[in-house]
Amino acid sequence: MEPKTINRTKDLGARVQEYVRHLARGGRMVKFGVQQATYAVPRADLGTPFMEYELDEAELVGLQALALFPTQKKAATASVVTREGLLRVGDTKRAPGGAYNRDDILTEDMAYACEENGQEQKLDDGDRAMYASDFDAEEIMSMTALNRLLLAQEIRIAALLFNTGTWSGAPLTTTVSTAWGTVASATPVEDVLAAKAKVRALTGLEPNALILSRTVYNNLLRTAAIRAEIKYVAVPTAENIRSALAALFDVRRLLVGGAVYNAAIEGQPFSGSDVWGSGYAMVARIAEAAAPLQVPCVGRTLLWTQDSPENVVVEQYRENQTRSDIFRVRQHTNEKVIDPSFAHLIDITP
Repeated sequence: MEPKTINRTKDLGARVQEYVRHLARGGRMVKFGVQQATYAVPRADLGTPFMEYELDEAELVGLQALALFPTQKKAATASVVTREGLLRVGDTKRAPGGAYNRDDILTEDMAYACEENGQEQKLDDGDRAMYASDFDAEEIMSMTALNRLLLAQEIRIAALLFNTGTWSGAPLTTTVSTAWGTVASATPVEDVLAAKAKVRALTGLEPNALILSRTVYNNLLRTAAIRAEIKYVAVPTAENIRSALAALFDVRRLLVGGAVYNAAIEGQPFSGSDVWGSGYAMVARIAEAAAPLQVPCVGRTLLWTQDSPENVVVEQYRENQTRSDIFRVRQHTNEKVIDPSFAHLIDITP
């Protein structure tokens, strides 16, 4: 007879969903580890961490750049407002006693097809007992799978946006005259404002976000032009400096992607790389979370709610043949660019 186990899926799922919402609001990835300092001699059977690498406070910005939009259909077409419709000017004059002129909203169909992604972690009954005094194994297993799933989604979104195939030609991409890595003479503020002007010329709307990697952000802080501005920040905390830079670039959101992934093929030594490449930055018109699909923006993440009501669903099931509990996280999404004109890609390394 199999021993009884306590099913904590509902409670665990609630904690994971709150964690996902925390990330979508711009929160940081939680760091999970095992404190071994109290052990005189570390013992592998009692305290060895099973996570060789963890996402340590990595800032995931993908779902802020391409905000979630829930849909009840896995694949369909949806109507989106075109920039042509936004900028069209009609006859507004009305003669006494006459009718007002009328106009229609110009839309176009956008096809989408949500695909499933998921990750599982297996917790053996023996491991559960071994780790009981060190950490909550169920929560750690779920969070490990969650981190991998969200990192994969971040990579997909970054590949969509930092894409020279989609953003090509002068109206959509610019190569700066001085690389942002040239500390003494780089002109990042002028470069960003010029890119914003190109988006406004194409769409009539100002970009409200600047997207860049943590590496690029750190380099910006070293440039003479930026240092000359942030020296006036009264209390130079990281949060205040970010707010000052957002104001300096005249954007509402400064999205700094800090996630790193292992770019080496399996079996090769670890090779850490920024998810958001260090060769580009992007200004973009992005939608707020829960905004209608018709709100003009560069793109959205469509979520098939019939199968995954949240961006991440956590599940648990028993695998008797291995005496293990399996923790699964999954999602059904389609990360999609709606209109490239609502963003401008900046090549910062000429």
